Amino acid sequence: MRDPVLFPFYNDLSSLPGVGPKLRHVLARLIGGETWLDLIFHLPVSWIDRRNRATIEEVQVGEIATINGTVDKIDHARMKFPARIRLRDDTGFITLTYFHANRQWLEKTFEIGKTVIASGKIGDFQGGRQIVHPDHVLSPDKDDELPEVEPVYAMTATITPKQIRKFMSAALDGIPALDEWIDPHLMKRKNWPGFKQALLRLHQPKVYDPDGFETARQRLAYDEALAREMAMGQARLARERRHSRPIPRAVGVEKQIVDALPFKPTRAQMDAYKDVATDMGRPIPMRRMIQGDVGSGKTLVAALAAAQVSADGGITAFMSPTEILARQQAEAIGRFLAPVGIRVAALTGRDKGASREAILNDVRAGKIQVLSGTQALYQSDVDLPELSLVVIDEQHRFGVADRLKLTAKGASPHMLVMSATPIPRTMALAVHGDLDISVIGEKPANRQEVVTAAVPDTRIDDVIQAVSRAVDRGERAFWICPAVDSEDAGDASAIQRRDVLAGYINAPVELVHGRLPAQDRDAALEKLRTGEAPILVATTVIEVGVDVPEATIMVIEHAEKFGLAQLHQLRGRVGRGEKASSCLLLYQSPLTESGKERLDVLRRTTDGFEIAEADFRLRGPGDLLGLRQSGLPAFRVLELARDANLIETARTDAKSVLMADPTLAGARGVAVRRARDLFAPRIADMMADGD
Repeated sequence: MRDPVLFPFYNDLSSLPGVGPKLRHVLARLIGGETWLDLIFHLPVSWIDRRNRATIEEVQVGEIATINGTVDKIDHARMKFPARIRLRDDTGFITLTYFHANRQWLEKTFEIGKTVIASGKIGDFQGGRQIVHPDHVLSPDKDDELPEVEPVYAMTATITPKQIRKFMSAALDGIPALDEWIDPHLMKRKNWPGFKQALLRLHQPKVYDPDGFETARQRLAYDEALAREMAMGQARLARERRHSRPIPRAVGVEKQIVDALPFKPTRAQMDAYKDVATDMGRPIPMRRMIQGDVGSGKTLVAALAAAQVSADGGITAFMSPTEILARQQAEAIGRFLAPVGIRVAALTGRDKGASREAILNDVRAGKIQVLSGTQALYQSDVDLPELSLVVIDEQHRFGVADRLKLTAKGASPHMLVMSATPIPRTMALAVHGDLDISVIGEKPANRQEVVTAAVPDTRIDDVIQAVSRAVDRGERAFWICPAVDSEDAGDASAIQRRDVLAGYINAPVELVHGRLPAQDRDAALEKLRTGEAPILVATTVIEVGVDVPEATIMVIEHAEKFGLAQLHQLRGRVGRGEKASSCLLLYQSPLTESGKERLDVLRRTTDGFEIAEADFRLRGPGDLLGLRQSGLPAFRVLELARDANLIETARTDAKSVLMADPTLAGARGVAVRRARDLFAPRIADMMADGD
């Protein structure tokens, strides 16, 4: 139940003076919400200092200035010429220029001999000074006041800055000052204002103070970090109070599987499995992430975990984002577990009628111990008796609701999530703070290093010839295009490139893209896998999970348009077998500085964590991990690239608060709970649902 003190923050926008039904819709779309809280968190993007009240002679081109002048002349718009109003003071003249201005408004606003205040950016006009479409024009004898410091907001065409300031003022007047939730020693050390004072400093500044604006923003960013860490910490405490079936480590089964492998597992793989096995041996639900680079061997860890569950009589559900990946994982896990007689099956949307019912009946009868699938796993007719472990692959592609639907099929099952997308530590803390994380930081010994080269697209004919020769030697290749058809990418479209290659190379060339039906995509991939078609032209639909160990060549057209993390994932489709592999990055000249740096990073290293850090540095957090799909709310104030230290501090503080007051019943606990509800309501809801 929401604290009554917070009720004003959740007032509807329609309760603001001047906000009718039509304007409410526009305002809600602009700020991304429908409450006063959403409005006050629509923070300014910058501030304009309008205190510069100089004489006309003193103003400089390029600055924002405010001047007092007398209307000396009006030239109305004609033909292609704009309207021009000349102002004068004792030091000279300045022109105010308007395109497509209403003549009546001009004559009413600018009467000859009248003194006006004009503010805007100073430009040059025929050797003199001008302001094109001034931001403000006021009469000194009117009640209108020019703000000395003006917040600048992200805007929409149908709402004026003056309206935004009016709505913001009403909301700020109507919300209460709240008891402080930040540790007083930290407040003093950082010189942070109170919560409401920070909002007032940003929305209604009295002085132009860039350092003060950043201090206020930083305080609110910390509030958000603390709120999220508190919500995640409470989720962890709630989970620890629930009982989950403890699953003992099956040492004999584990040894049989490892001894039968055609390779020796890395120390990192076995360390990660040890973490998982220990977690599952406890009577509380495991929530662990296995984070490993492309080809680091995460699937083996999941297979060992599934074997541990099966040895105890339980079932494992393994959810993947695509049918291709779900079936590949079923094959891979099935190979690992075959020596101990554990049966693995795949269940996807492709399975219909009798074949689907046969799979489900075998699961109910305990004949299938591991079921790999897509969202089909949590359909209502899928019974998973004794569901003890849920494994989620490429977890950032699933929302919280997906995970809840699947875990709800068991009694507090253990959950293991896996990600092949290396995550900078800052990002991992912010996004996965409710998970324990194990990192597989090394690749199996048999993995080949992929040689990477950047080549201008003017040499594409040479690249086609090289690929053709490789095909003649029996090699297989991926050719990645940035778009499906020529309307978006010209010759670099997947459809056109397939036609070009098919006309040049003496072998079948298959095509895969997101518009194709799933069965057609699967069929094309199968032809590459079997060697029937040695070349697959594709869009980034094959970015994750496609496993063709025989593929040795990856060509990526317009590589400069892709993010580093995506390029790294695509490159990870080769080098998965025992043959030497290569990746060619075809780029269009001239490269931007950031484009050049991205390609240089990829050429220099195959370390996914180093690449992720570089991507984070070059692009910021953006949507590197598909955060829009992760089920977690976007940050309102916090900026991962700038506020990493705040996340660390907030995590430490949240732990100490929860340790001292687990129920948040004390004075600071109540205050912190309010911060959590204001900044992280969706995480609080998620906590209540038990994820």
